[in-house]
Amino acid sequence: MTTHRFVQGALAIALLASVAAVGCAKKEEAHAPVEGAHAAEAPKSSSAGLPDGHIAAGEELAKAKGATGQSCVDCHGTEGNAPIDPSYPKLAGQYADYLAHALTQYRSGDREHALMSVQAKSLTDQQIADLGAYFGSRKGELRDLQGLQ
Repeated sequence: MTTHRFVQGALAIALLASVAAVGCAKKEEAHAPVEGAHAAEAPKSSSAGLPDGHIAAGEELAKAKGATGQSCVDCHGTEGNAPIDPSYPKLAGQYADYLAHALTQYRSGDREHALMSVQAKSLTDQQIADLGAYFGSRKGELRDLQGLQ
């Protein structure tokens, strides 16, 4: 009976090791820079199934005036760290997928805000991914509360 448990344990370890190896290989492929791309502009993967976001394109888009006549940085501040209203979120350093999720919800109407719903309505999946990549790449003032008591 001890030999049977040993074999089961060894098989379980081998299975986990092979799954981890495949997962790491796929992760490295997903984060490999595109030929000719800057290291800072390496594509990011999206858990939302969006295309790879591009930081430089997101930066330009963040400065562009949208449907309300405002740009992202007009309300959220340069690089997303200085909102003009304390109720507006800081975007810099936020997870790109979180930002993309919020924008897709504003676009679809599942999440509503007087300005953001209008701003997001005409954004494409690529533009949403680019904005997420840009603001996610900025040094943010956000911090998690882990370890605080």
